[in-house]
Amino acid sequence: MRFRHPDGSTVHLAYCTNVHPAETLDGVLAQLRDHCEPVRRRLGRDRLGIGLWLAKDAAHALVTDPSALRGLRTELDRRGLEVVTLNGFPYEGFGAEEVKYRVYRPDWADPERLDHTTALARVLAGLLPDDVTEGTVSTLPLAWRTAYDEGRAEKANAALVTLAERLDALDELTGRSIRVGLEPEPGCVVETTEDALAPLTAIAHPRIGICVDTCHLATSFEDPHTALDALTAARVPVVKSQLSAALHAEHPHLPEVRAALAAFDEPRFLHQTRTSTAAGLRGTDDLGEALHADALPDAGPWRSHFHVPLHAAPAAPLTSTLPVLEAALTRMVGGPHPLTRHLEVETYTWQALPPELRPRGRAQLADGIAAELTLARDLLTGLGLKELP
Repeated sequence: MRFRHPDGSTVHLAYCTNVHPAETLDGVLAQLRDHCEPVRRRLGRDRLGIGLWLAKDAAHALVTDPSALRGLRTELDRRGLEVVTLNGFPYEGFGAEEVKYRVYRPDWADPERLDHTTALARVLAGLLPDDVTEGTVSTLPLAWRTAYDEGRAEKANAALVTLAERLDALDELTGRSIRVGLEPEPGCVVETTEDALAPLTAIAHPRIGICVDTCHLATSFEDPHTALDALTAARVPVVKSQLSAALHAEHPHLPEVRAALAAFDEPRFLHQTRTSTAAGLRGTDDLGEALHADALPDAGPWRSHFHVPLHAAPAAPLTSTLPVLEAALTRMVGGPHPLTRHLEVETYTWQALPPELRPRGRAQLADGIAAELTLARDLLTGLGLKELP
């Protein structure tokens, strides 16, 4: 979906396909048929943006076989789909029964991460629509914090410098400008937007910036305006933004609130949980840890890294951080010029919701994704953007 900003630029809205796990190119092609095109039809649109997640094997197949890349581009066109952004955070196995800490490997100190991200950039240059010259890729925020030391930090920094050089070369070769954004996430080396300032200003390259995930922003209790103002002041580009909402518990000391939260404690994904105290941010690596007695202070609200559907906040006594998303979106695209032109709804946890909230089959999932995109569209038009055909 495309929107015209009042300044005349085009803002793209997509939804991320990591909600439809696939490790191979054949699986990606099946996603387009079984999920993405049905979502487009529900929205009544001739064209729908999707943020592709390409696992290692799928990306390798595309970057090594020009005919496969042409075939994917043809299939996108045939089904009324377009790609301007990729989710390069998960490397492989995102559809496994247990993902948890595995999603942070390999990290930016490992050569596989640089190779994979380079492949994604090359693939994206070949997938961009004919009238689009800029693409974006979101990626791991350096590493999970416990696997990082000075030596690995030096390797990660060198890898990002090499990536920037490769992106420059790709632009010269293809005329397509691909930018990569570190995506701050709780528990990682770059947990907050503030954590991103030092490594990104050290690199100081316009093709390497930040991906603002509004669920992660909220989970870390960051104020959107403060965070985005700091990025602007430091001249760190907001490469893209993932529109997502976290799980919010206003009164975690109450037994009924603990019981409601326990329904979201599931074995597949890591749900880092945070609370803001007078002494600073406190947290646990997973929701189950927070629910154990005295593991996390409960005098103030808790937020958990659980991407809940944008249009359907959990029932009381829980809610979502949709207001944080709305505030961030207002700052990013509601001003005289957009801070970013690539927006991606990213609710990958539909099948991790409590059983009674999960979609039953493809049709219900497509309905839910279409409803999320409708909400995002309404927020954008409410900010003065005009939906384009």
